[in-house]
Amino acid sequence: MALAHELNKADNKGPLNEESSGAPFGEVIRDYKPLPDTIWRFGKPNYSRVNKTYFQHRTKVHKEGSLEAVVSKIVKNWEVESHHIADIHHWQTMDIKAFKAAVNGGCPCNAQLMADVGPYNMLLGETKDYSGGSQSFEQSNKTFSATFPEGFAWECLEVFSGPPNVLFKWRHFGPYSGTFTDKNGKQYKGNGEMFNLIG
Repeated sequence: MALAHELNKADNKGPLNEESSGAPFGEVIRDYKPLPDTIWRFGKPNYSRVNKTYFQHRTKVHKEGSLEAVVSKIVKNWEVESHHIADIHHWQTMDIKAFKAAVNGGCPCNAQLMADVGPYNMLLGETKDYSGGSQSFEQSNKTFSATFPEGFAWECLEVFSGPPNVLFKWRHFGPYSGTFTDKNGKQYKGNGEMFNLIG
């Protein structure tokens, strides 16, 4: 995830910087190329900080061209679009007419709904401490950026079945070094411990 406090709404066009690709770390993990007329929702994302967290704390190094490496790059490119491009007609990683996402058997949402509410709000919904329905897309990005100021990285751990239906195990992770504010306004200060979410 690109951090909300590093985004500049005035810088809303053009390609990602080289650091966002991962190339300075010796491996291209994100190769997203926006369409020429793409407008970045909150400003052009910069993935250099989350890439640093990714390369320092990942648990797998996949062989180039492996299914795990391909899935990882596709998901990272999808994240660029789903978080940072409001116009779904500029999305390239998915067929927006066929796209449906659902969590734990819930009601599926289409690409436009996800673009409107944001992936975090759509995926998390309503929990004891988080309300996807009461936060705007921008607020949810600020919440996660404040909670994980060094980035909330993602890695593909293992692919169980290949195309056309790909089933894989993943890990979302980052040092909990910021402050999480729950839906009631209560704040929880992190101690820098690594937060791991496996799915």
